[in-house]
Amino acid sequence: MEWFQRFQTGYDFFRPILDIAILAFLLYKAYELLIKTQAAQLAKGAGLLALVYGVAYLFKLTTLQWILDKMAPGLFIAIAIVFQPELRKIIIRLGQGELFRPGSKPRIGQLEAVVTAAEILSQQKRGALVVFPRRVNLRNIVDTGTRLNAELSSNLIVTVFEFDTPLHDGAMIIQNGRIVAAGCFLPLSEQQDIRKSFGTRHRASLGMSEQSDAVILVVSEETGAISLAYDGKLYYDLSPIEATRKLRELLDRGARRSAPNGTPAGGMDSGESDTDGLPAVALDAAQAE
Repeated sequence: MEWFQRFQTGYDFFRPILDIAILAFLLYKAYELLIKTQAAQLAKGAGLLALVYGVAYLFKLTTLQWILDKMAPGLFIAIAIVFQPELRKIIIRLGQGELFRPGSKPRIGQLEAVVTAAEILSQQKRGALVVFPRRVNLRNIVDTGTRLNAELSSNLIVTVFEFDTPLHDGAMIIQNGRIVAAGCFLPLSEQQDIRKSFGTRHRASLGMSEQSDAVILVVSEETGAISLAYDGKLYYDLSPIEATRKLRELLDRGARRSAPNGTPAGGMDSGESDTDGLPAVALDAAQAE
């Protein structure tokens, strides 16, 4: 039993380190999840209320403390109602195991094939919607379309998004370097400040990025603009080189939230900045599908 006692002694020494490491990991993932679902305002509001309550308790402001005590149950109900969409997204992602599922990505040559197809479709003014899942499982989205499980190629992508094909109106899902499905239906965005000039494709790309951590490439049928949607924001009218670079970066690092040099067209207030320090300028009134 001497070895067991040595193990117990060693474990007692490392237990606080292990405890803190696991807690730090969980807090980091929780923060990452809040940021991805744009629920940071929920955390800020809760933190502000906690700060006010702490000040009232510290300085013995009994009236303020009594009011906060009485309002607390109602505040929790109000938060659940106001932030219901964000809370639902968080629960969905937790249920799908986003915290611990490793991401997968197509190779660089395959990404270039996708962007090449997008460039061809852009020149021909054909719309396209391509989804790159990361950690969140999109099986429910795949099931809404037609399973292909085909090798990824520019010619096949262009063919799928031809005007007269049965699958051209839906979204294509690309995962593990293969075209998993096409003709898939995506959820539309719940954001209220999306420009009316945006059509169904852009709204669907935003909706998918709000409910998962997927990266969505969009080609506008109206203008031919190539855009990327991720983390609840749409970056409109990117060059093929920039779209390739950003796709590679996002799919390599998975959780990176830096923005390309395109204009964020949704999900940010006019004075807010993205993590790359790019100003969130309102999109010009260009017609986009």
